[in-house]
Amino acid sequence: MNRTTDRVDVVVVGAGMAGATLSCALAAAGLDVSVIESGPAPQWNDENYDLRVSAINLASQNILMALGVWPAIRQKRISPFDDIETWDEGSTGRIFFSAADAGLRHLGHIIENNAIAVALHEKLQQQERARVHYGLSVDKCQSDDEEIVVTTHKGRVFRARLLVGADGALSRVRELAGIGLHQRPYRHTAIVAHVATEKSHRQAAYQRFLWSGPLAFLPLADQRSSIVWSADANLAEELIQLPDDVFQRRLEIAFQNRLGNITSVSHRERFALVHRHVERYVSHRVVLVGDAAHTVHPLAGLGANQGLADAATLVEVLIDSANRERDFGGQVTLRRYERWRRGENQLILNTLDGLYHLFGSSHPMITNIRGLGLNLTNRITPLKMMFLRRATGLSGDLPQMAKPSLS
Repeated sequence: MNRTTDRVDVVVVGAGMAGATLSCALAAAGLDVSVIESGPAPQWNDENYDLRVSAINLASQNILMALGVWPAIRQKRISPFDDIETWDEGSTGRIFFSAADAGLRHLGHIIENNAIAVALHEKLQQQERARVHYGLSVDKCQSDDEEIVVTTHKGRVFRARLLVGADGALSRVRELAGIGLHQRPYRHTAIVAHVATEKSHRQAAYQRFLWSGPLAFLPLADQRSSIVWSADANLAEELIQLPDDVFQRRLEIAFQNRLGNITSVSHRERFALVHRHVERYVSHRVVLVGDAAHTVHPLAGLGANQGLADAATLVEVLIDSANRERDFGGQVTLRRYERWRRGENQLILNTLDGLYHLFGSSHPMITNIRGLGLNLTNRITPLKMMFLRRATGLSGDLPQMAKPSLS
């Protein structure tokens, strides 16, 4: 077998949102980057909406703007959301967040994952110091004091100072690096679809906490809504098999006809929900970002934002180290990234796990407590604004790319 060897500064495995963001930023900052992606290049479809969407918060928007890809995303399909309304099936609890109350134009945007991926890959193709290798997967890696050698399943060899695992929840890089993983399944399966409704969504995101799990309606650009219905396995199996008209009626009841009747529904897909967090983010010349390091319940829509923040933070740490002529692939540099992001991600994981268990309980005392908590938070402005700033990504220890531009 003929072996081709590439010498670069950084090898990034996985060209999803986190991996592509990281690669674009590193290349723009002057590092040579090779990206290994097992799938094909993403393609944009003007007619069909991607079922997988993300609620991109303001911090993530800042990151995408810093990369210069935000205009390309806006040219595709994008829907801002200005309000968030959440209410509880088991109590009178309700909370309402408004961009206007916080002095903001929007609270975030609902964007198809594919729109972000295509824009990032278009930017990658423009980077002289980045090259994406599609259709390759990692077979093995071996490191020493100076470099790490990565070999693909086709025998392609890459030598670099650092290997980044951005290859998702089932990360091969994580496995090869021997990094342990704490994981446990949530008792929910998420059903996703797009629906048309009798009433306009008015650029608002809605979530109702049901006994069976949270149901979210997220605004799309064509006035439809993307739904994420998290339910236990038996109910999810039943819902996925229902005829469209029956599913629509069930959805109307679950959502209390908040947007009137459901007039149409797309095909439905489902995916299992699993809590994951690695024992450590780094190994010898290896570091993990995004879903390779953590996955969380989608009830707050923070998963993609965590991955983008990981990428922006790692960029800042690596470039700072390189500018100081230090070993950016060494443990001192990588530990700084790990300390920065592990605490932030653990806080999100713990908070969402707490909400998952709190709203999943039917105990009368718990039901009353959560209803009281929602209503009190809705009335106490400083507390409400604290939650809002966390949801929009404007609080916490932010990397520079995630902060608003002063220009």
